[in-house]
Amino acid sequence: VVTGQARQREAPRERADEHQLRLARDEAEHRGQHEPADRVPHADQQRDVGLRDVIEHAISQAECFPDRYESAVWFTMMEPRLVKRVPDKTERLELLRTVFCEAHRKGEMRLPPGLVMAVIDIESRFNRWAVSYAGAVGLMQIMPFWPEKLGMQRHQLTQIGPNVRMGCAILRYYLKYESNNVQKALARYNGSV
Repeated sequence: VVTGQARQREAPRERADEHQLRLARDEAEHRGQHEPADRVPHADQQRDVGLRDVIEHAISQAECFPDRYESAVWFTMMEPRLVKRVPDKTERLELLRTVFCEAHRKGEMRLPPGLVMAVIDIESRFNRWAVSYAGAVGLMQIMPFWPEKLGMQRHQLTQIGPNVRMGCAILRYYLKYESNNVQKALARYNGSV
């Protein structure tokens, strides 16, 4: 239950997130970052029929409990590598925890956490405010229609947890669809198939 005071504290953050998202879009438009006609995404752009249920299920189960030893090794190995890309330590640790947790989600196909990090690197360069030419938002470049379809706010795409959660659900879906062929699944994720 969200109290009136908690809602008031969240409201400025939501407005700030929306503002940052608008600024990122405006900046991309101002710099003339429009893809040439031959590079405009032509794929389904995350509109596959069964994908909604997969993402809705991932969002409804927001917490997962990773193995402590594996997660300790993960943090020890990966945290120093991300210092330059994600300078804020709190954000960096949240990103690492979320990626590890979502990659090892109980009851779901395990994803290599390094693969998830590679997708984030390619899709957004670890910039949670990134907006693509096609309008995809955040770390894992989620299409902006998803929050509205799932009863969420669009600004949540710039938050680490919801974005990585949805991105991992989409990646799992495409891996299953492509019989675990990583190359084909990544092509679908990217929208190039």
